[in-house]
Amino acid sequence: VQLQASGGGQVQAGGSLRLSCVGSGRTVGKFAWFRQAPEKEREFVAAITWNQGFTRYADSVNDRFTISRDKTKNTVHLQMNSLKPEDTAVYYCAASTITHIIYNTYQYWGQGTLVTVSS
Repeated sequence: VQLQASGGGQVQAGGSLRLSCVGSGRTVGKFAWFRQAPEKEREFVAAITWNQGFTRYADSVNDRFTISRDKTKNTVHLQMNSLKPEDTAVYYCAASTITHIIYNTYQYWGQGTLVTVSS
């Protein structure tokens, strides 16, 4: 599975960005976005199951971020609204053969895309 992420950039606090992740290769059970801020560990952001579209979010982004998938384009999006400086991080797209959304194990990772939110 190959994952290609895009859409990062610089935005002021309160603004919005939309990240995209195009997948190719074998069928997977779910996709997710993770992020890693400078000098911090990577953390889970959001996930979506490929077939049924079940979603899960980290508490820190709930009600601000929305994950979605476009099955016709093998693409997963992360719409990020009301961005805060603490959302600044490199965002990574990931995919898993495990469908159950609770399990946080991902075998495939894309390259990161940098999101910078200025105050």
